[in-house]
Amino acid sequence: MALSGTAPRILCIGIPVRDLTFRVEAVPARGSKANATHLAEICGGNALNAAIAVARLGGRVSFAGPMGDASETSSGFILDRMAAEGIETSHIVRMPDTTTPVSAIIIDATGERTLTIYRDPALWTVKLPAPDVLLADCRAVLVESRCGTFCIDLCIEARRRGIPVIVGVDRAMSLQDGLLTAASHLLFSSEQVQETAGMPEDGEALRHLATLTPAFLAATRGPRGTIWLNETGGLEETAAFPVEAVDTLGAGDVFHGAFTLRLAEGGGVPEALQFAAAAAALKCTRHGGGQAAPQRIEVEGFLQNRL
Repeated sequence: MALSGTAPRILCIGIPVRDLTFRVEAVPARGSKANATHLAEICGGNALNAAIAVARLGGRVSFAGPMGDASETSSGFILDRMAAEGIETSHIVRMPDTTTPVSAIIIDATGERTLTIYRDPALWTVKLPAPDVLLADCRAVLVESRCGTFCIDLCIEARRRGIPVIVGVDRAMSLQDGLLTAASHLLFSSEQVQETAGMPEDGEALRHLATLTPAFLAATRGPRGTIWLNETGGLEETAAFPVEAVDTLGAGDVFHGAFTLRLAEGGGVPEALQFAAAAAALKCTRHGGGQAAPQRIEVEGFLQNRL
């Protein structure tokens, strides 16, 4: 499935997070407490999870975005793990007197996650390196939707150069958000596409957003698969692969990374969606957030057995 020759380079833009994950039988009620059966300290954040997926699936990855002060513990922890994954980090901007985000994540027996996170507001004032530096030898850009405030100009320049810009939407977007029109591909979840469009049904929401942006539009729906608009505006669906999920943390991010890589390799949208669905399904069968992303050989073997 991978193309011969040099693997495509993907630029991922986001804000890395240090995750503390706790496994419990059930999320404790308000004002109560529960004992965790397992504790893990991992690196996370939407774009970083996607970057790990891209690297494990055979892509070359560069990461750009802000991190906290060079003296703090969290940023060093994350950078060590990024290096271990082969992610290029020279475009990360260390911001003095700021804190790298930290989250506490509770994962219950069904694999569903509940979390709280702290992000230092000063991180959004970051100035990224120049486009000529970031976009050199770049085949695709993958962006967290919350990061438009500091990368919209870069995304516009990438599109001007013919480089796809894929936005992994992690919350409802404003209809005035510049990423709506700067993106070539917008990947929502069902809840986010409905909230963004102000409509209670996925297909209706996608069609409404199609009047506001020329981008490819899709909404992931977990075990119900992905719904998307084709080039003629018709609704199509890509089925999810049924698995026994133990941890859904980072599954959407892995989906975004796998989709972006397969697209950059020259795969069409249906193939990229199917490849992404397989990668996300495999991730859900193991604990560890984005650090449980599968290897390329696993995804290809999974697809061969399921199709």
